[in-house]
Amino acid sequence: MRAPALLTGFAVVAVAVLGTVAIPARSAAAPAGVFPYEHRTEVLPNGLKCILVKLDNPDLVAYVTVVRAGSRDEIEPGHTGFAHFFEHMMFRGTEQVSAEEYNRIHIEMGADDNAFTSEDVTAYHLVFSKEHLETVIATEADRFMNLSYGEPAFRTEALAILGEYNKSANDPDFQLEEKFLETAFDVHPYEHTVMGFLKDIEDMPNQYAYSLQFHDRFYRPGNCVVLVVGDIDYEATRALLEKHYRDWQPGAYRAERPVEPEQRGERTCHVAYAGASLPMLWMGYKAPAYAPDNREFAALRLAGELVFGETSPLYRELVLEQQTVESLGAGVRAHRDPNLFMIQAQPKRAADLAAVQARIEQAIAEAAATPVDATRLAAMKSNLRYSFLMRLNSTRATALSLVEIVQLTGGVEALDTWYATLDAVGPDDIRAAVARHLVPERRTVGTLTSAEVN
Repeated sequence: MRAPALLTGFAVVAVAVLGTVAIPARSAAAPAGVFPYEHRTEVLPNGLKCILVKLDNPDLVAYVTVVRAGSRDEIEPGHTGFAHFFEHMMFRGTEQVSAEEYNRIHIEMGADDNAFTSEDVTAYHLVFSKEHLETVIATEADRFMNLSYGEPAFRTEALAILGEYNKSANDPDFQLEEKFLETAFDVHPYEHTVMGFLKDIEDMPNQYAYSLQFHDRFYRPGNCVVLVVGDIDYEATRALLEKHYRDWQPGAYRAERPVEPEQRGERTCHVAYAGASLPMLWMGYKAPAYAPDNREFAALRLAGELVFGETSPLYRELVLEQQTVESLGAGVRAHRDPNLFMIQAQPKRAADLAAVQARIEQAIAEAAATPVDATRLAAMKSNLRYSFLMRLNSTRATALSLVEIVQLTGGVEALDTWYATLDAVGPDDIRAAVARHLVPERRTVGTLTSAEVN
C-alpha cells in the first residue's frame, strides 16, 4: 500500500469553502503552534523516540510505528523492493506470537491494522480501544524486536510480491511511473518505484540472507519513531513503552546513498500502452530536498497550487473552459533527498499532447517573469494550513497526519517551522524559485499513449 500524500498532495480544498471548516478545538494545555493537540516526546535509553498525543476522543487509541526507511534505502544493485517486502513480512509473527496468534489477538480486540511504504518510510498503524494498550505495545515491540521467518515463508512472500507487481504492471500510471523515474534519475535509489525493479523482484526468492541483513540494518530503535495518539495517560504509557522496548538493541549501520549528479539537459521517455487509456503527460523538474526552513522549497510548493491547481487560470482554461484536459495537477515532492517538482496532465486526445505541453511551458514562463497575485497567495497559504487541520478529524487521521513530518524530520516540532516558512514566502520568492528550477535542462518529460484511444 502506498503512503498517503500529506505535505505533497496535489489536491487542495477550494479556498471558497474555508469558512465552513470545523477546526479541532484546543485543550487547555495544548501548545500554541499549528498542531492543536497536547503532545509529549519521550526518548527511551536505547534511542527509540516515542511521540505521545492526547486527544479528547474517549476510549480510542491509534498506534503507529514509523520506520524511517523506504525504497530510498535500497542502495545495493540487485536488491530493490525490500522496504515494501517488509511491509508484508512484518505480519509473519515471532517465536512468541505466531502470525495466526497475532491476527487472532487483533480480531478479538477489534483492532483495525494496516501498513504502507513510500520512498522514505514504512509505517505500521492500528486503532483499538485503550484497554488493550499494553497488549498492543507488547505485541508490537515483540514483532519489531523478534521478527522470525524461515526461508520457505520468505520465498512464499517473495512470490506473492511478484504477483502484486504483475497486477500493478497492467496499470498505465504504474507503467509510466516506472519508466519515468528510471529516465529522470541516474544513480539515486529514487530511480525505481517503491515496488522495485522487476528483475530484482524476480530474483527476490533467492535473497533470503539479504532480507535478514536489511531488517537488521533498519528495524532498530534509532531508526524508528512510535506514535501513540488518543485517550492516553502520559506517565503510564511511557512506563509501558519502556517496559516492552527496553531490550531492543541500537544498531550501528549508516547508509551511504549515492548523490544524484546535476542534470544538464532535457530527458524524454514514452510508453505505448497496450490497453485503453487516456494519454498522459508528466513533466518532472529536479527540485531540492524537503527542509522545514527552506523557503525555496516552500515557494515551489505554493507555485504548484497557484500556477497549476484548481484555482489557477491554467486549470480553468484547459480543464473547465476548453475541456481539452481531463485532469491537471502539480507539486514539489517532499523527500529527504532532492527529488522532483511534478506536473501531471491527462489530455483527452493524444493529438493535443504537444499543445498542452506548450501551454504548460508558457504558464511556467509567465510565472517566472511575473509575481503571483498577493491576494491569491495569502488565500493559498491559509488554505494549506486549514487543509492540514481538516485532516485531524479522527484518532487514526490525526496519527497518520504526523507520519510524513516524522519521517522527514524525526519529530513533530518542525510543523511550526514549516508553516512559518510558508507564511514568509512572498510573490517574488515564487517567481525566483520557478525561474531557477522549472527550466528545460532540469526537466524530464514522459508521455503515454494508447492505440485504443486517439
